[in-house]
Amino acid sequence: MLWTLLLAAVLLLLLQAHLSMCLRELRSIPPATTITTATASNTTETTANATVMQRLPGAIIIGVRKGGTRALLEMLSLHPGVAVAKAEVHFFNLEEHYHRGLGWYRAQMPLSLPGQLTVEKTPGYFAAPQAPGRVRAMDRGVRLLLIVRDPAERLVSDYTQVLHNRRQRGKLYRPLEDLLLRADGSIDAGYKALQRSLYYQHLGRWLERFPRAQIHVVDGDALVQEPFPELQRAERFLGLPPRIAPSNFYFNSTKGFYCLLPHAGGDRCLDESKGRPHAPLRAGARRKLCRFLREPNQRFFQMVGRTFAWC
Repeated sequence: MLWTLLLAAVLLLLLQAHLSMCLRELRSIPPATTITTATASNTTETTANATVMQRLPGAIIIGVRKGGTRALLEMLSLHPGVAVAKAEVHFFNLEEHYHRGLGWYRAQMPLSLPGQLTVEKTPGYFAAPQAPGRVRAMDRGVRLLLIVRDPAERLVSDYTQVLHNRRQRGKLYRPLEDLLLRADGSIDAGYKALQRSLYYQHLGRWLERFPRAQIHVVDGDALVQEPFPELQRAERFLGLPPRIAPSNFYFNSTKGFYCLLPHAGGDRCLDESKGRPHAPLRAGARRKLCRFLREPNQRFFQMVGRTFAWC
């Protein structure tokens, strides 16, 4: 019995000495200065003077679909003070994403430096009834960009994209006029692509949650024709110092639209889906569409305090 107690005491002393040595070694290791994971949804990288991390967006491009949102995002990414999320996140308009929480949403954002503005774009937010309240619940001070174009042209572009996607999958799709017009020749107001072009309806929901001064309207038609003035206005709205210049753009005559010249060199053009030829719409059907859109357009003009040269 005595020998057993003595042996146990010796083992305890050896264990204590080993633990003391391990603690001294741990204390001698310097603090980590590389990537560390704070939570499962927030990656942080510490550099010599600043913390690079994923941050919730300070600005969101909310729409409109087929209005030029990708072009606007790519052009804003020219600014060194902006970090953009490359993919559409669909956080505020898809239930399966929204229920994953803000941690998941933050994890979809790019790494950014302190002082950089994170920008996300999902054009599906604009027409989603639940999106304005959810965005406000995240950040009532977030800045919103809405890029719009001629709603008749937007509708045709919307149809053209759906048609292309269905053909890629080997599926048939009805002609545009069959979807747009009823049997009696009148406009079918229930056509989903037309509903997306009724800008005033969707903007009204956003103005119930955010002041007008917090929503910046970008002229998508002007952005295509002469991007620099629209980018200047966007910089001012976002509180960014002027860093984007006319020299950051050049007109690509082959593609038929402007491409980008980043400060770091090289050039960058939008993908082949941009500038795709539109599906045909006969002149008579287009006139009916423009007449139908006249009143909705006027209501939108009154809401934003400016007019556009639309059909």
